[in-house]
Parts: sequence; structure tokens; C-alpha cells
Amino acid sequence: MADIFSAPHFRDDEAARKHLEALMWPDGPICPHCGVINHAYATKRPGVYRCAEKECRKDFSVTMRTVMERSKIALHKWLQAFHLMCSSKKGVSAHQLHRTLDLTYEAAWFMAHRIREAMRAGGLAPPLGGNGGIVEADETYYGKPEDMKATKASGKRLRYAKKSPRNRRPIVALVERGGNVRTFHVPVADKEAVTKIVRENIAKESRLHTDESKLYKGSAEHFDAHKSVTHSKDEYVRYEDGEAIHTNSAEGYFSIFKKGMRGIYQHCKEKNLHRYLAEYDWRYNHRMALGFNDGERAALAVKNAAGKRLTYRGPNGTGL
Repeated sequence: MADIFSAPHFRDDEAARKHLEALMWPDGPICPHCGVINHAYATKRPGVYRCAEKECRKDFSVTMRTVMERSKIALHKWLQAFHLMCSSKKGVSAHQLHRTLDLTYEAAWFMAHRIREAMRAGGLAPPLGGNGGIVEADETYYGKPEDMKATKASGKRLRYAKKSPRNRRPIVALVERGGNVRTFHVPVADKEAVTKIVRENIAKESRLHTDESKLYKGSAEHFDAHKSVTHSKDEYVRYEDGEAIHTNSAEGYFSIFKKGMRGIYQHCKEKNLHRYLAEYDWRYNHRMALGFNDGERAALAVKNAAGKRLTYRGPNGTGL
């Protein structure tokens, strides 16, 4: 751990602030109030700048209007947490952050959610595929029904009562072959919901690969081609005209996600599931196979924190 965090910005708040300013303000201080670039001056308070525009003249810092705003946690610990969460393939638990960074568990838990908010993709994203690319679509369920009651069988061993479909958490994943993933937590994974997601997020000139699910029936009308494999007959990949038809990329993503959620995080309320999906999407979309290393992945997550806030109880109900 000492070697990983030997850089000055991981050990000192002043160095961390300068590192953040270099990442967030490559062309000089940016006033979050009026948006003017490099027209501000430093005040007597460390890290605080004042906008030099006549109509503004407001104070600001590099953490204003980011997930780190008004946090009492040291800046260098924020950077350590970003690095830990971006460099671990399956995630880092709040308990691990609590022990590693010497924080309270509550502070570590909320810090982790803020970092997941920074990882969340914002704005209008271009459609996946395009130029004849292949996009795999698949769906899965995560979580146990809340109405499953444990009954005593023998001694301390417990068995669960019959499973119920209630409260299952459907997740739809679209994976561009050799590229990015885009996931969606939907209330119900029916044909209407899945068709809407597929049509709005995949370019029309793409080739869609799915399993034999009826949810994707009729997709050939909307894309260049729609091909499927029949998992019920143990068909997981086949070749047509030199093209490998499968959904292995989507299933590989689900495997990483579920192993991390069960082994690292263990518990997740449904209202927070979209944030965990954003975390796994971020690491997948900035993986080494696409040319990103741990440091670059963390730096991009820090930059992506701009313009985002996450409070315990926000006025518009966006808090936890």
C-alpha cells in the first residue's frame, strides 16, 4: 500500500489540491458561478479563488460543485479512495475504505457512493455499434426476493422457503463487441421496456446478437441484422460467414458484476443499484484492453466529478 500511495498528492492535502487543480483546470481556474476561464485570483484562504468578472466576484474552489464539495474528509484521502475504487476489478467495500483510509464506516460508505456518482455517465451518449459493429444484448436478475423467509431445518442450518419472483431486480446490458457496455436497471424486463432500450441505444447500422429470448423478436427490422444463439440447446457460439455469433461479452460483464456484488459488497438496496452498475460500467469502459491504466482511470473519474453533487437528503429528492 505504501508503494501505491507514495506520490505526494496521496499523502499531503496541499499537493492533492494542486493535483486536482491541474486535472480540473488545465487552462486555469474555472469559475463555477459564471463559467469564465482563467480570470480569477487567489485569496488569502488556501485553495480559494475569487472571480475577477465584475458581474460575478464570487469565491470558489476546485471542489465546488463536485462530489467532494463541503466534505470534511482530507483531499488526499479522496484521491486515495478514487484510486482504490478505480483500480480494483470487482470494487472496494466501504469497510475496506474505512480501514485503509482511517475513516468512520459511515464516512467511507457515503464517500464510496459519491465516487460512484462521479463514475456515472452523464449527458447524451452516442449509440453503440455503428459502421456495421456488433452489439450484444442480454438481461439478468440480481438480488433475492424480500419475502423469502428462512426456516430452521436442523441445528443452525437454515433453508429458504419457496422463491417468489417479487422484488427481483432486472438488469439489461448492451455490450459493443470489443468496446463499451451500457446497463439499465428496469422495473420489469418485458418486451416493451427491452425494445425501447435496444432501439434508443444501438445504432441502426449495427448487427445485434442475442440469445433465443422472445424479448428481442422482431429486432431484425430495426438493425442491419439480428442473429441469436440457442442456450437451451447448449449452443453458446456459432460461426456464420466468419462471424462469431454469441453473447459471451455480455455474460462476461454480468459475471464480473455478480461476483463483485456478492463477494465484495454483499448487500445492495434496490434504490442504489444504478450507482453500483455505474461503477462496474466505468471500470469496464476504461479497462486495460481499451488502453487505460489504473492512474488514467482514476484521473478521468475525478474529472467526471465536476458538476455532480450527492447529498444525504437533497431538496429535489436526489440524495440517498
